[in-house]
Amino acid sequence: MIRSQDRQIIRSLAEKWMELAQLPVMAERKRLWRAVHDLRAERPVILVETCMLIDEYTPTNALECEDPFLRNVERTLRTTIRHAQEIDDDVVVEPYFRLAWEIEVSDYGVSLGEYHATDAAGRTVAYSFAFPIRSPGDFSKLRTRTKTVHREKTARLKAILEDVMGDILPVRVGNNDQFIFESGYRPWTGVQFIGLTMDLFKLIGNHNLLYWVYDEPETIHKLMAFLRDDRIEYFRWLQQEGLLDVNTDNQMAGPCSYGYVTGLPDLTQANNVTLKDLWGWAESQETTTISPAMFNELFLPYIAEVASLFGLVYYGCCERVDDRFADVRRAIPNLRSVSVSGWSDLHKMGELIGRDYVYSRKPTPAYISADGLNWDLLREDMQKTKEAARGCNLEILFRDIYTVHHDLSRLQRWVQMTKGIFGI
Repeated sequence: MIRSQDRQIIRSLAEKWMELAQLPVMAERKRLWRAVHDLRAERPVILVETCMLIDEYTPTNALECEDPFLRNVERTLRTTIRHAQEIDDDVVVEPYFRLAWEIEVSDYGVSLGEYHATDAAGRTVAYSFAFPIRSPGDFSKLRTRTKTVHREKTARLKAILEDVMGDILPVRVGNNDQFIFESGYRPWTGVQFIGLTMDLFKLIGNHNLLYWVYDEPETIHKLMAFLRDDRIEYFRWLQQEGLLDVNTDNQMAGPCSYGYVTGLPDLTQANNVTLKDLWGWAESQETTTISPAMFNELFLPYIAEVASLFGLVYYGCCERVDDRFADVRRAIPNLRSVSVSGWSDLHKMGELIGRDYVYSRKPTPAYISADGLNWDLLREDMQKTKEAARGCNLEILFRDIYTVHHDLSRLQRWVQMTKGIFGI
């Protein structure tokens, strides 16, 4: 039974969400995002990621609902509303609320044994794994994951939301990369995330990853083929079960990047959604210290095969890309956006990307998270970006901000500074 107070809290927030979604600026921002992803950018688009800053941005003591499910909904509503009202970036609020399918996926036949470290305030600051595949002989322990969709539970949660706020804010079932849990941890719910080397690292650990490319290359090939086949089977299962939803709106096409684009269906065109209607996101942060030649031989072919399932592909996250971009471009012909973090040569990436792809710039988060904030470093970072990406289809995605030491004004000030640099 839902408390009347919980109902009123959610309904009030839903009204604010809908008001924001209907502002004319939202349509204008969608057009600008679409222009960048269509490779005809009118100006750079800017987005700040707030989900990793959740303890400061939407703290638990700001939540009022008692029902656990509605507290998560409340946190998501409050975070989106506050972002749209305060930061002044190119955030888009759509006139609907997405609820993710309740999907259960098994392990690989071995337990990853994830465990976390916390800081003095009790916040999760790091995590590691058991790394169960410790020798080449352990490969025989691996099993393809099993998948289950809990349709009744999903329908029940949707019915709750429709009863509470559906007459104000429509509820869609599908992928949801914006749903924020009370713990502050947001899992990769995006069905388009490929993540092969992420799972390889979780299985064998960094030590074996770096040694086996020399000592056991055939084992690396076997493991990558296993993960490729598992991921392809998972994605095709989602399609067969009718669990796909378009990600050409404000869902993640890549890390923090919206999916607005002309070349893939939008919500008005969506019908029997297939993988070819979606963005896919490929990356390989774990292999950044492995040579481009070894990466091209041992890892990229498997990543590229999974990426071929999708209509368009976003490549990269925080890793260096400039030293291996030529191979990535050849291997993934449906590539559209490329992540450019501070580990890459910004100018070289500008030359390599040109007007052929989206230059998806990730500013350095340490500059804004430092206790002793240095605006000169933040300004220099964006001025270098402007010079390096001159003439490119540029999006600026400020990600992985874990603290601003409770000085939330930094976010809006950074956006204003960046707009000034780019003449927006």
